[in-house]
Amino acid sequence: MNWLYVVLGAMVGAPLRYLTDRAVQSRHDSVFPWGTLTVNVTGSLVLGLLTGAAAAGAAGPDLRLLLGTGLCGALTTYSTFSYETLRLAETGAGRYAAVNVVASVAAGLGAAFAGAALAGAAWS
Repeated sequence: MNWLYVVLGAMVGAPLRYLTDRAVQSRHDSVFPWGTLTVNVTGSLVLGLLTGAAAAGAAGPDLRLLLGTGLCGALTTYSTFSYETLRLAETGAGRYAAVNVVASVAAGLGAAFAGAALAGAAWS
């Protein structure tokens, strides 16, 4: 039955990733992958919140499978981040590639830590 939670979360996360990426990217006249950055940071925040809630005993294993593995697993995309960074470097946009790496890692980690801290404060 665990697999069903993962599938249900992924059924929401995958289209949400695609639609969010397209909506965000369409608002920027830039080669920088704003859409991918947005979904990855958002997913990191959600996973941080979930992790903090689980540590406080407020999120059980079913919710972690649904939202953590399913939703966040399908929403975030390391492969697209890697591909877009590679394409930026290959097309002469090396600075954008470097900014994408630094911004993605820093903002993703920051969002995860912030989410965990917020959830910990809310359930303590």
